[in-house]
Amino acid sequence: MTRLDLQALPAQIQQPSYDRSVLKPRIAHIGFGAFARAHGALYLHDTLTKAGGDWGLRVIELFGTADLLDALASNDHLYSLVETADSGTQTRLLGAVCETQHVARDGVAALIDGLAEEQLKIISLTVTEKGYCVQNGKLDLDNEMIKKDLAAPDTPCTAIGLIAAGLKKRMELANGPISVMSCDNLPHNGVLCATAVTEFAARLDENLAVWIRQNVSFPSTMVDRIVPALSDESRSIIKEQLGGQPDPNGIVCEPFRQWVIEDNFAAGRPQWELAGAQLVADVAPFEEMKLRTLNGSHSFLAYLGYLGEKETISDCMADPVYSQALRRLMVEEQIPTLNVPCDVNLPQYADMLCERFSNSKLKHRTWQIASDGTQKLPQRWLHSVQYHLKNGTSYRHLALGIAGWMHFVATYCTPDQVKDFQDPKRLKLSEIAAGYGMGSRPFIDGLLALEDVFPKELVADERFRDSVYAGFAEIAQKGAAQAVADLSEHASV
Repeated sequence: MTRLDLQALPAQIQQPSYDRSVLKPRIAHIGFGAFARAHGALYLHDTLTKAGGDWGLRVIELFGTADLLDALASNDHLYSLVETADSGTQTRLLGAVCETQHVARDGVAALIDGLAEEQLKIISLTVTEKGYCVQNGKLDLDNEMIKKDLAAPDTPCTAIGLIAAGLKKRMELANGPISVMSCDNLPHNGVLCATAVTEFAARLDENLAVWIRQNVSFPSTMVDRIVPALSDESRSIIKEQLGGQPDPNGIVCEPFRQWVIEDNFAAGRPQWELAGAQLVADVAPFEEMKLRTLNGSHSFLAYLGYLGEKETISDCMADPVYSQALRRLMVEEQIPTLNVPCDVNLPQYADMLCERFSNSKLKHRTWQIASDGTQKLPQRWLHSVQYHLKNGTSYRHLALGIAGWMHFVATYCTPDQVKDFQDPKRLKLSEIAAGYGMGSRPFIDGLLALEDVFPKELVADERFRDSVYAGFAEIAQKGAAQAVADLSEHASV
């Protein structure tokens, strides 16, 4: 594997200034994808830059091959981070990672042993919504991978099973308390993670579940940074920034970042606040703000933009029809549902999001954001719809977004395309799409019958059903772009 020649890097590339030789794996992060590389690992890098210390990061992967982690190890665990916007670009090497583990290379026993080490104080994870194997706030015992892990708990294949196995060994070795910190876009992500891990443990050994409740904390977090999946174009940017050297673990992202963390750690933590993190008692208001405004707006552009032949989010924002509708969605339909600290200026936050979405350097693809819709709709849109139905206020943008998702399913989750459709319920969605004619009310009703997506009380409301029927018909008749344009006819701001 090609190793980065640090001496040949352009002079402007920032390199770690702290003593990396003293780093120990005190944090183990499961799921070292694009977001983890650009967010949590950066905060730890910046913390070490400010304070030094030995808080190193072990990164763990459960799926795929070990090629990327092997490449990372060959580069002394250094990788590049490129922060880019229309105003300019900055590149640096990050050095907080000190160890890698991949189940295919190292074996699951080594991963379990690592989570039980006394020196390890935090397990963090970015495994996406579906990685928690939770349905309706409980561990999904019908999930095939959870069934497999419960049947063979010493060889887990899920993050939840791995964490439970690591905690079991930690308990047996009396290696002390630890924290498990979720960094995924889920409301109350710490609570859901605690539920999944504890319920899994209780199925195996009630004593383990009791030990977890007494010795393990599950802090919630809110994470925010736009990090597109790595593409050939972004690889070219990385290579150019590094003076012609490739970096398979390099990542390209926007300059903005935010991390709000519930300060609830059972065995200590790094001084993340030195790197700009906010340590708070309650993350929930920040979670809802981000999920409904940023993530909800992303989904709106993803479905209606992709259907309108917009390849990227910045393409959507370059079209006044989409950009104006987006701001109205945030200001009129999402912000009124929020209850945030009084020092948060929500209209200003909406303006900042519009500016971030307009960053043409990122190439954040609408198709990528459109993935896993059944996992995203409830917290991004449906809770807001319920608020508006209760208060008798308008939710026309949200209704059109839901209809857009349904069109997306009908168009791209057909039986011959289902393998490429990214959603944990893709087989069920394909079955519904195949069973009814495109645009038929039975097709819409089939999707609305997904009770772990659409709450029964919401579907029972005739006003909601009628708004979705109308939105679906409008997209079918006019196309997504014109349907979005027509939203302005009813604009109140």
